[in-house]
Amino acid sequence: MADVVLTAGGTEHTFTGEADVLLGRDPECDVRVTDDRRRVSRRHCRVVIRPPRVVVRDLGSHNGTYVNGTRIDGERDLRDGDELGLGDAVVRVAIRTVSHNGLTVLRELGRGAQGVVHLARETDGRLVAVKTLTAPGATALFRRELDCTAALRHPNIVRFHRSLADPLGFVAEYCAGGSVADHGPYGIEVAVPLVRQAAAALRYAHTAAIPVVHADGSTAVGRGLVHRDIKPENLLLTADGRLKVGDFGLAKAYDQAGLSGRTPSGAIAGSVAFMPRRQVIDYKYARPEVDVQALAACLYWMLTGATPRDFPPGADPVAVVLREPPVPIRKRLPTLPEPAASVVDAALGEDPASAAAFMDWLA
Repeated sequence: MADVVLTAGGTEHTFTGEADVLLGRDPECDVRVTDDRRRVSRRHCRVVIRPPRVVVRDLGSHNGTYVNGTRIDGERDLRDGDELGLGDAVVRVAIRTVSHNGLTVLRELGRGAQGVVHLARETDGRLVAVKTLTAPGATALFRRELDCTAALRHPNIVRFHRSLADPLGFVAEYCAGGSVADHGPYGIEVAVPLVRQAAAALRYAHTAAIPVVHADGSTAVGRGLVHRDIKPENLLLTADGRLKVGDFGLAKAYDQAGLSGRTPSGAIAGSVAFMPRRQVIDYKYARPEVDVQALAACLYWMLTGATPRDFPPGADPVAVVLREPPVPIRKRLPTLPEPAASVVDAALGEDPASAAAFMDWLA
């Protein structure tokens, strides 16, 4: 985390964590700034704090916003020791990196509907990924992800290190290579070995012992976890190119399906473009086969750069998945050998047995 201190008129204003700070002469501003000639606008500029990044944005002020004497055009990143000029007033900026939970946050890696992921450094210098909850009302959902992540131990699954209480979150392995979605298209000689590693992770997860919380608050041990959100963004890469499956935020122990209170009836979540039709129709009771079919969709994307179905602008993606069959992969990539194409096409179909055949082909 970082403390950002803005000093205006001899008064220090300290902000910790994320904040949007309004500066101007209006009494309602977070930092009130005035000058003798009233050259400061009522709402002059905004300092946006997203640790470790701090940005100042001019709000269309009449006299402009200056950083170290230079007028900015739109926005400018701020550093420790910078001076903001608003009219004849000066606001001094101090950015103090601080440790929280033994972690020094370095930068944001990404964010989703429930949480944000930062790159951080442990006290021993090790780089880690830290995911914290940002969505109000999603505590139970987030705790479920934490429990699932902590329960899994496999070389091809992102490793859980420890949980955090304040803010609610967890520390996990950092995959420096980004995700499969950051690269590609891939040749088959690269794509298949990567997907094979993901398949190994899924075989393990589909039989692992998983803690389950029932609707009445009691706990049990479930057997087998369905990820339910396999997509290129969740297939992560280490610095040396190994693949790790991450983000179990939508996962569910399938032998306890319907008992954990995890997903409201009829709810659809995850990335529809990579979901099989059976998952869209019966999301809550999804079985392990849906993960394998989604993995086949990932291989399809890795080889072709396209999703199995076309999604025209403005079309309802759920309706597309329900109504449209996948495009045969050789229509996208005519050079793909027929044996590989037929296995991938079959895995994207409706027969659950094709998922097992796809896993056997990978193995």
